[in-house]
Amino acid sequence: MSDIKKLKVKINGILVEVPKGSTILDASMVAGVRIPTLCYLKKINAIGACRMCLCEVKGARALCAACVYPVEENRDGTPMEVNTNTPELIESRRRTLELILSNHRSDCLSCVRNTNCELQNLCVEYGVDQYKYNKSSLKPDIDDSAIHLIRDNSKCIVCRRCVAVCRKNQYVGVIGANERGYNTHISSAFDAPLADTSCIHCGQCISVCPTGALTERDDTDKVWAAINEPSKHVVVAPAPSVRVQLGECFGMPVGVNVEGKMIAALKRLGFDKVFDIDTTADLTIIEEGTELLSRLENGGKLPLITSCSPGWIKFCETYYPEFLENLSTCKSPQSMFGALVKSYYAEKAGIDRKDIFVVSIMPCTAKKFELQRPELGRGDAPDVDVSLTTRELAAMIKRAGIEFTNLPDETADPIFGIASGAGHIFGATGGVMEAALRTVYEKVTGNTLQKIEFEEVRGLRDIKEAEFDLNGVKVKVAVTSGLNNAAKLLDMVKSGEKDYTFIEVMCCPGGCVNGGGQPHQPGYVRNFRNLPAERAGALYSLDGGMKLRKSHENPCLKELYDNYLGEPNGHKAHKLLHTTYTKRSVY
Repeated sequence: MSDIKKLKVKINGILVEVPKGSTILDASMVAGVRIPTLCYLKKINAIGACRMCLCEVKGARALCAACVYPVEENRDGTPMEVNTNTPELIESRRRTLELILSNHRSDCLSCVRNTNCELQNLCVEYGVDQYKYNKSSLKPDIDDSAIHLIRDNSKCIVCRRCVAVCRKNQYVGVIGANERGYNTHISSAFDAPLADTSCIHCGQCISVCPTGALTERDDTDKVWAAINEPSKHVVVAPAPSVRVQLGECFGMPVGVNVEGKMIAALKRLGFDKVFDIDTTADLTIIEEGTELLSRLENGGKLPLITSCSPGWIKFCETYYPEFLENLSTCKSPQSMFGALVKSYYAEKAGIDRKDIFVVSIMPCTAKKFELQRPELGRGDAPDVDVSLTTRELAAMIKRAGIEFTNLPDETADPIFGIASGAGHIFGATGGVMEAALRTVYEKVTGNTLQKIEFEEVRGLRDIKEAEFDLNGVKVKVAVTSGLNNAAKLLDMVKSGEKDYTFIEVMCCPGGCVNGGGQPHQPGYVRNFRNLPAERAGALYSLDGGMKLRKSHENPCLKELYDNYLGEPNGHKAHKLLHTTYTKRSVY
């Protein structure tokens, strides 16, 4: 039985009970009332700055910001009474929106966030005429220096969501509010280009931006050009989590598995081959599991730390370079895929690697940075030519006039078209660890797992720990996501407070299901629904319904090793599938 005190509050006459410490905004959701917000993000940014959530509290001398105002009982023990939609409040919100628009470049028709902009949607909801005050004559104020995003401060409403997520979730804090008053704007220190900072390209700032001020760099034109170039053989492959997020871009419920429709759409876009990066997720497990066993047997550097997340890799290179020897040398599934398509597949299909154009579909903007790392290609040619986000793929499908929701389910092409359930769960925090444990346990013990799920490493706790016995060898593991949590974990390892054998780190909170390239969801959805949990649940359900659930049982990989790579972590596998890292400076 919970010992948390409950408080009663009336929201627009509806009596509800909420735990002590709740805000009016929390109580309003319990009452089924949505109070508009623009700056608020639960547990990240509660500053009451945008003034959209103002409400009337009976007995209060002024309007109160619902996102920060706590629910309290009246002195006589009666419930607090709150009104959220009086004529005065509606007029206040309308005036606030008009003032915001007076300093906002409103080119909505050509904006990438058109019809999916929180500011635009509130203006429609409140019937705001953007021309009540002088129409903004702002010109674009663009920083396009970064490899993964474009910032246009003429569309920024200074809500500070991006600032909060960069600092509180992702540790790096490379952006903030510069100057004061009317001249306040979001930028890097001393207005330096973002490319000159220690940004790790995670794109979490893009995910939480309510307007078009922050967008990923659009690389779809490069893909269209390749598809329409007769000499190019264009290959595409989606990451594990994309199949349970893409549907959101077409109005489908969160977490719906659209793998079959996604493959059908990719074929209709004109790609020559549609493969599945989940196949190389399985390959990553074989290589990484073998690497772990080798370090255990030969006294290698421990703990071994996963290397699938490029934002995490750059963070480690920049802020914790003392752990570079702990990083797995395995390339990410994206990079393994590109390397094999331009070697194994090229030879098998009889195509010159120079004529193959590789496209990945990723939940992640940091993948745009990863594919340009010089060690992940041959000479001047990268193994992956373009990495698109889930949102960019959705834009291509819409531009092509493809009726996504009406598509039949189709399957990926052979060679890289079979994946295990272990490969699918890569998109959730703990998924890489669980996939590795399924393989390592059976390889070490020689026994078949009776229960294949490793519940200990699932879920959204900041840091998850577990210990497993592998034939007398104690393996201590830890899993974390979000770089603030990663920093805490690494600090505990550095100090000697914690001792682990194997660590999984994912850059984005909740893992790839919450990546910076995933579909935009408005603040009120992010605040009161657990999106990472819902999306991850879809991946675990997909895994649970499969017969093939272990990476080392994937028949594609057996053929690959038998006919091309040789043994896991062998000479050829190491040359194609492993990489090196670079110590970087903090700016």
